[in-house]
Amino acid sequence: MTTPTAPIALLLAAGRGSRFGDHEEKLLQPFIHHDGRPGMVATATAAALLEVMPVLAVVHAEGPLAEALRQAGCTVCLTAQEAAREMSASLRCALQQSADASAWLVALADMPRVQPDTLRQLRDALAAGASMVVPVMQGRRGNPAGFAQVHLPALLSLRGDRGARALLESPALVEIAVEDAGIFADVDTPEDLHRLRGTLFRSR
Repeated sequence: MTTPTAPIALLLAAGRGSRFGDHEEKLLQPFIHHDGRPGMVATATAAALLEVMPVLAVVHAEGPLAEALRQAGCTVCLTAQEAAREMSASLRCALQQSADASAWLVALADMPRVQPDTLRQLRDALAAGASMVVPVMQGRRGNPAGFAQVHLPALLSLRGDRGARALLESPALVEIAVEDAGIFADVDTPEDLHRLRGTLFRSR
């Protein structure tokens, strides 16, 4: 039996983005990273994750987004099938390429304001023995969610566009309290992008 390797973040960047227009277009929009470097929505999201663990990004096909994520330091998983526009299919693509990881944080590429400290807390909870974790602020759950190796079969069996949310009703779920509004903040519309550009990233 293969010994699990270190935890990894799975960055899902192959969705439809219907409320913004083209999904890749919104992820390429200019956005300042948490450390003040210029970048774009997807690379800002990746940069916070890369402070904490390696990142495997799922994109729809080769192009500017895949190249930008590689240059940011991510490994890229390409999935050209139309079915991969479903979140569960993107997740399976990434899991199949990282099946020996000890755990995964499942992150959405359009959430560039999640703090690295939040990601560290989730990683550390998984390392301490939690098998499923999610950040919570003021009683409300956010993203990303984390899963230990034991949940790999269930994750691979998911279908449709709900991603891993179907698993989060499990009694195994551990809620991690954070002070990070970024766990709720995604870029679904141009108005969201404008609002998030105007917020300050509070690092610890």
